[in-house]
Amino acid sequence: MKQSPSGGRRLTPGRTRALFRTTVAAAGLALVGSALAPVTATAAVPQPASASASGCRQPAPQQPGTSQLRTVASGGLSRTYQLHLPAGYTPRHDWPVVLAFHGRGNTGAGTEEFSGLSNLPAIVAYPNGVIGTGDGDRQAWQGAPYAAPGVDDVAFTGDLIDELNRTLCVDKRRVYATGKSNGAGFTGLLACRMADRIAAIAPVAGAFYPETGENCRPSRPVPVIDFHGTGDVTIPYAGDPERGLPALPDWTAAWADRNDCHARPRTRIIEPDITITRYSGCDRGADVTHVAVTDGGHTWPGEDSYSGGGYATHTIEAHEVMWQFLRQYRTPRSAVR
Repeated sequence: MKQSPSGGRRLTPGRTRALFRTTVAAAGLALVGSALAPVTATAAVPQPASASASGCRQPAPQQPGTSQLRTVASGGLSRTYQLHLPAGYTPRHDWPVVLAFHGRGNTGAGTEEFSGLSNLPAIVAYPNGVIGTGDGDRQAWQGAPYAAPGVDDVAFTGDLIDELNRTLCVDKRRVYATGKSNGAGFTGLLACRMADRIAAIAPVAGAFYPETGENCRPSRPVPVIDFHGTGDVTIPYAGDPERGLPALPDWTAAWADRNDCHARPRTRIIEPDITITRYSGCDRGADVTHVAVTDGGHTWPGEDSYSGGGYATHTIEAHEVMWQFLRQYRTPRSAVR
């Protein structure tokens, strides 16, 4: 039985074996099989607190194991984000951070509900976008044609990271970004522009509009693990030239090229509906992995509640698979500020 975002979860033996096979194929972690136990909010991964981390010198702003809506000033606006602290949070340790960006028209709280990300041994922040253009009053992110004009969400992300650094005991070198749909596309923009602060990205059902990758020259290679359903009719797997959306294999290959990976990826079908394509041999170990869900819709793999239209696989849990990939990466020490 799945538990609420504030608690951990237990995997059945069958699911544990499936997760093991998936993660090994996706992230190349064959030598650390013992680390692939079920992910819980109390897993011992944080490091002793750094003396320079200001948030490590003050009590937690909320009860560990809970989620609360918080605000931060950015660009003349009062921006909001849903903050989840892991159950084992203590200011005596540096904690990794996951930034989770919602899809168009969704919210941070809604993403927390279906994603399972709050089960990770990390601080998770679910930012809320600003209402954009087009039909309906729907929150959106920079880089999409329907984003709010004049709103700098990249700057907002930097302000949010600064706020987390100020109020919590965080590992500044282990800040990761994930998201769904429009939010996933935004993680691509962050990888292009904030490679000094974002260690790796994990987009799900990403809407990679042209602006999310234009003039993309990251300051360092950025590791990527991408998830997308081949049956997604909202953001088609094969791309949509009229909207400037690339085919997902092409988008993944472009990141592999940026990261100077080996030209030929390794592709494996590891479950009937899961195909893993992995580029290795990349500069500074910044591997690029693509997880294709056969016939998958515009959904979050392993969703805990409705996440979009179409088939949602439960062969894998996206939050668990991406964590096995993300957690091995850090930004360079020279980039920490």
